[in-house]
Amino acid sequence: MIRRLRKKTSATINTGAMEGQTNPTFVDASPMVAGEYGSVAKPNDGVDLASDLELHTIGTRSGHHDPPLPVESSMLLFFQVLFPFLVAGFGMVLAGIVLDAVQHWDLFTQVPETFILVPALLGLKGNLEMTLASRLSTQANTGKMDTKEQIITVVISNVALIQVQAIGVTLLASGFAMILAWIPKGEIDWGHASLLCASSLTTASLASFLLSGIMVIVILIARRYDINPDNIATPIAASLGDLTTLIILSTFGSLFLHAHLSDSWMNVIVIAAFLAACPIWAVAACRDGAAKIVLETGWTPIVLSMLLSSGGGFVLEKAMQSYKQMALFQPVINGVGGNLAAVHASRLSTFFHKNSIGIGLLPHGWTLRRFGAIDRAFFSSDWDARSARVLLFLVIPGHIIFNWLISLFHTGDNPPNSALFTSIYLTAAIVQFKQKLISAKLIFLIRSLSHDVFLQSLYGFEYC
Repeated sequence: MIRRLRKKTSATINTGAMEGQTNPTFVDASPMVAGEYGSVAKPNDGVDLASDLELHTIGTRSGHHDPPLPVESSMLLFFQVLFPFLVAGFGMVLAGIVLDAVQHWDLFTQVPETFILVPALLGLKGNLEMTLASRLSTQANTGKMDTKEQIITVVISNVALIQVQAIGVTLLASGFAMILAWIPKGEIDWGHASLLCASSLTTASLASFLLSGIMVIVILIARRYDINPDNIATPIAASLGDLTTLIILSTFGSLFLHAHLSDSWMNVIVIAAFLAACPIWAVAACRDGAAKIVLETGWTPIVLSMLLSSGGGFVLEKAMQSYKQMALFQPVINGVGGNLAAVHASRLSTFFHKNSIGIGLLPHGWTLRRFGAIDRAFFSSDWDARSARVLLFLVIPGHIIFNWLISLFHTGDNPPNSALFTSIYLTAAIVQFKQKLISAKLIFLIRSLSHDVFLQSLYGFEYC
């Protein structure tokens, strides 16, 4: 029976090759099964090679047939995404109103470098929480959070991982912000540097801890009520994220500013305390193999994202000098596209973890051309194209609703709402979102690292 199966499989592969099928990945001679989440697939002597090859060659003759997926209609996706998307948008509207108000506080007027940190911290929060939501969603969808012991291990390790990443990258972000501030001035204020570092470390660590707890609760509830966590976790991660981050930054930054004026050593103690806690968090993160892999390999995309976000903060600082009301729209114009694109990327990540034979490898029958074809990405009947259309449909109505809320809740000068401004604003939003969806697909072609890790690169473009 096994010999007949092997012959049939060999014939299937040869037939696909004769018909001009090109695939950058080929099923290896050794039997492969999906390894632990985030790790490279590894040989398993208990898996029959013939049946494994037979599975991966399905659909070769007919072109792009996706490997088996759970059936999820466009309507179901729309309604599962809609509510958390609106809640997230309301949170971003409030974040814009808060940013517009706190820009007049002493923290922002006396230490204008804080404006450079705002996009960097919001982007870092987004990177960490979106990737945490995606990792936990993938873990839940692949059966690695089914028991109490699994849940405890995964949660503790991932929360600790987020803390290590938040502390490490925030230190770099603070230093980069001071470099950007030094460029036009030609000098560095070391008192401001310690103030920014203490404020950003406290903000990133505390916000990440609070939001991580919310993410864990959301994903466990979603699994309990048979809702796909990929569709709701990432928007909910953003619903309170920007608002929470801005409130913590403004509050603790103001406290540290007063300490800087009287007891400057307090900021140094805060920095030292976070540095001392970092190794402890790292040890806790290594309890789970998946978190350990991300801890070892996930720094490049998150640092790149931080640099891009800090560059966006430098632009924001200059723009705020001429256009004060830009603070109202900054979290919304950046957040809407990033949240929806993160939903799409999270779904892609789960799909690859379920159907790919290894990280950096494509399912059999797929080619690189599939990822670069714009018409296929938006107008085909493939599952990811249907998802893209549903998410794209939410962009314009979402922005119109959120801009109306800005006008409703803002108490200062009326924000711009002319036809010219609205048309340019919506055009920019559509272009931004399409770029993010295409980037999400292309990022998954990068080899060697976990798909969830590279969500950070995608989300980093949000705040530039």
